[in-house]
Amino acid sequence: MNKVLRYDLMVEEALRGVVRQALSGAAADGLIGEQHFYVTFRTDLPGVILSDHLRNRYPQEMTIVLQHRFWGLQVAEDHFEVTLSFQDVPERLVIPFAAVSAFADPSVRFGLQFASTAALPAATGDAPSQTAAQAAAQGTTPTAESPSPPATDSGPKVVTLDQFRRKS
Repeated sequence: MNKVLRYDLMVEEALRGVVRQALSGAAADGLIGEQHFYVTFRTDLPGVILSDHLRNRYPQEMTIVLQHRFWGLQVAEDHFEVTLSFQDVPERLVIPFAAVSAFADPSVRFGLQFASTAALPAATGDAPSQTAAQAAAQGTTPTAESPSPPATDSGPKVVTLDQFRRKS
């Protein structure tokens, strides 16, 4: 029996390690200067812990911003936890790295988009219309109200792994 090496999954896991390292650095040393992170994640995947209010508002996907008002950022091998304020109400979120669909640091125009979560049904409703990685590449802020700007060939490129996947 021939075992096919899944390089696409190996690369994706390595890139999730980049997210883990960035968050670990922020947990240990704080954010430097204008640095901030957008993290888009699937709310409907196992291991994601958030309040019923947030789950109802974002049933499939949500983007959080780690910049000025976040507390208790803790990073483990397979997940991270953070407290954020939503309408002045603190909420503790637990997010497995496997649920992260995009990560961006717009201060350096860096973004990653993960394909393994993109294979799930697309988000609808109040979910942001552009991912964190797309926002960083375009220098914009993702919001539920703003449409995605048209794609351009200039500027930084978002790393996606779909181009390496075997078409079946």
